[in-house]
Amino acid sequence: MAEPAKKVAQQTEDRLESLAETVRKKFDKVTDGTYRDRIIAGRFAEDGDHTGERGRAETERKQD
Repeated sequence: MAEPAKKVAQQTEDRLESLAETVRKKFDKVTDGTYRDRIIAGRFAEDGDHTGERGRAETERKQD
């Protein structure tokens, strides 16, 4: 890759990283950090798995 193209690519990557950090900070501010913290802690994974199973069981019973 030519030098100018590498320079543009690096600048673009730096700007995108900065934008991503800004978005994370604003999201955490809006949600008080709780939503992101729960995702990182894996709290929604367990709830989603069990909820889905219950939902399927209820649907199967209603169809009978």
